[in-house]
Amino acid sequence: MQFKDKFVDLSSPKVMGILNVTPDSFSDGGSYNQLDLALAQVESMLEAGASFIDIGGESTRPGAQAVSEQQELERVIPVIEAIAQRFDTVISVDTSKALVMYEAVAAGAGLINDVCALQEEGALLAASNAQVPVCLMHMQGKPRSMQTTPDYQNVVNEVYQFLLERINCCVQAGITKKNIIIDPGFGFGKSLVHNYQLLANLQQFLTLNVAMLAGMSRKSMIGSLLNRSVEQRLAGSIGAAMLAAQQGAQIIRVHDVQETVDALKVLSMMNAYKEDNNGR
Repeated sequence: MQFKDKFVDLSSPKVMGILNVTPDSFSDGGSYNQLDLALAQVESMLEAGASFIDIGGESTRPGAQAVSEQQELERVIPVIEAIAQRFDTVISVDTSKALVMYEAVAAGAGLINDVCALQEEGALLAASNAQVPVCLMHMQGKPRSMQTTPDYQNVVNEVYQFLLERINCCVQAGITKKNIIIDPGFGFGKSLVHNYQLLANLQQFLTLNVAMLAGMSRKSMIGSLLNRSVEQRLAGSIGAAMLAAQQGAQIIRVHDVQETVDALKVLSMMNAYKEDNNGR
């Protein structure tokens, strides 16, 4: 897939490193909201094998407070500009705001990653005009209240239909299917059971014929199942990443880049020999 002037081969799963330049994200809030700390973390993730760096300036954890457009711009644009000047990587901007999309792409972002699937005012037009790939995520409700009472008749079918509708809206707005990535939105308006129903049936989303991203790193679907605090969820996160990759997820969004890259190398090696039925 082409991301501005950078090409990423998605024939094997690639890792997206998370960089939250926020004071209140659930896992790393406040850790990288100074430019020097952010750049050091980017360098570390790239050295560990990340193919994407996802920059977020507004926490979308359950109960998080909304931030203004100006505040989000002030958080993310200097970081995007600095990364674009210093590193050769695909920069993803994690935002739902149209102006932030415009400014981020102008500053060097090559991917728009939107938890609201370009449904906010002006977002679809902004993404279409930007002419970079977009990631459309499913979320039931809003970040502030999404985990209160998530409810579905059939979570897999409903998420699938939502993503299909958003893909069609994007195509009608001038975004080509080759520039669309989908994300089923683990942890966004889903119960523990909903999350694992999605994970168990992730392969069904391949029939949408677009690239797929999966993000489960350190989330409550890991912590609640294992009774582990955020800092103790590495093994569970890697297990979930491997299961997603085995079912066709091409981009794995994570906090722990090196460990996930290592695990995916093991999977890729196994797949290489699995395809060679003669054992050569």
